[in-house]
Amino acid sequence: MPAQKRHKTKYPGVYYIIGSAIGTKKEERIYYITYRKLGKQVHEKAGRQYQNDMTPARAAQIRSLRIQGKQMSNKERRQEEVTIKGEKEGQWTIDRIWQEYKRSKPSLKGIVTDENRYLNYIFPFFGDKTPSQISPLDIDSIRLQVIKSKKPGTVKNILELLRRIANFAEKKRLCEGMPFKIEMPFTNNLKTEDLTPDQLSKLLTAIENDTHPQAGAMMKIALFTGMRRGELFKLKWEHVDFQRGFILIKDPKGGPDQKIPLNEATKLLLDNHIKTDSPYVFPGRDGGQKTDINKAVNRIKNQAGLPKDFRPLHGLRHVYASMLASSGKVDMYTLQKLLTHKDPKMTQRYAHLRDETLKKASSLAGELINEAVQQIKTENKNDTG
Repeated sequence: MPAQKRHKTKYPGVYYIIGSAIGTKKEERIYYITYRKLGKQVHEKAGRQYQNDMTPARAAQIRSLRIQGKQMSNKERRQEEVTIKGEKEGQWTIDRIWQEYKRSKPSLKGIVTDENRYLNYIFPFFGDKTPSQISPLDIDSIRLQVIKSKKPGTVKNILELLRRIANFAEKKRLCEGMPFKIEMPFTNNLKTEDLTPDQLSKLLTAIENDTHPQAGAMMKIALFTGMRRGELFKLKWEHVDFQRGFILIKDPKGGPDQKIPLNEATKLLLDNHIKTDSPYVFPGRDGGQKTDINKAVNRIKNQAGLPKDFRPLHGLRHVYASMLASSGKVDMYTLQKLLTHKDPKMTQRYAHLRDETLKKASSLAGELINEAVQQIKTENKNDTG
């Protein structure tokens, strides 16, 4: 079935489609609004022309209130209704447990990501159910639904969050837990990207030729320091210690704050980087934290002719690590600290590069010794001759 035509209005983020009025065949405008919340694009119905007396101006007002946080989105309102219903009936539904989980962990790291996963995937499937009411078939349903548009790693993260919520309820003795163990999808996230010297040269040329005020600088810092995409988004000027030569990494992958060296290449880049009134080094709209730069960095990647599956920012983190490992001058413990890996197993993916360098160095030593031995033999032969 083809998508219905969207008709723009003079109000940003407000459009309508033509539908049929409820109970009649009379044409009616159905208004929708779009806006960003928690770094995600929200798309929802504002109301109907006749049933709700909706107009473009009213829809724009609703959009403004929701952007300001003064009015709940449709999804949040449904979520609140489910929570209240569970409380009235004395049931610990998944949604009621989630609200209690958040209240008990006010400083929980990664809550924005968890909240997005919960609202988009867990609440629609399980919000009004108790953990004991969830069946293996329900898990299969969400798995099959999400895998249509998301990677296995995303499916795993969603199911892990659901398991965490159910385990919290059982641990706090709020209610019974799930009657079975969730089988997690197999994921292999150990993708290690690298660039040849020629590819790296073309990338640096593409960065120099690009006019975006932030994309090229972010790509260079990822290459110079190995910082993650999210860490670059969260980087503030106060985190850069020019005097002592360190960068403070806030909340690296949900772990404790850590420091990495501010090398000369990064220091020079930041010294020449445009500063604004925003506290962020790479600010987003209105000086707030940036949430996306895919379009700009992908343009640079394509201009450099890099492989389609190369990730412009995270891939450069791998290039940084690969260059250090293959130099033979950096041990795995030091590399782990530079990459802020909590688990040394994550760093071991680069061990083979260091091993190859050590093998080459060892072979070179053998060759040099053989040459020396051969030279001695030659000299001795000449002396006896």
